[in-house]
Amino acid sequence: MIHHTMIVSFAEPIPDAELDQFLIDIEQVMRDSGQIQTFAASRHIRVPAEEHSPVPTASAIVQIALAGLDALNASFTTPGLEEVIKRWQSRHPYKVVWANHEPLFP
Repeated sequence: MIHHTMIVSFAEPIPDAELDQFLIDIEQVMRDSGQIQTFAASRHIRVPAEEHSPVPTASAIVQIALAGLDALNASFTTPGLEEVIKRWQSRHPYKVVWANHEPLFP
């Protein structure tokens, strides 16, 4: 099993309802791929110290579990994924940092 963890950072504050819909759209397109085993997403919890961070602050964290590298690679070619990304980038520009890793907990 491999986990694909994404840290999503929107360039500007995004309304709660819009962030919720973004996460729903990402989950739906990934579930439609048939490649994922689990999907979890959460809003980032801000703390005052972040105001001094030299890097963008996260808006949300997404973690997807997949059977292995083949499933992960296939998930990037999921029909509709590019459209979802382009639609959200045009409405609310964002950046993503991701890490592909073994499960952190047993």
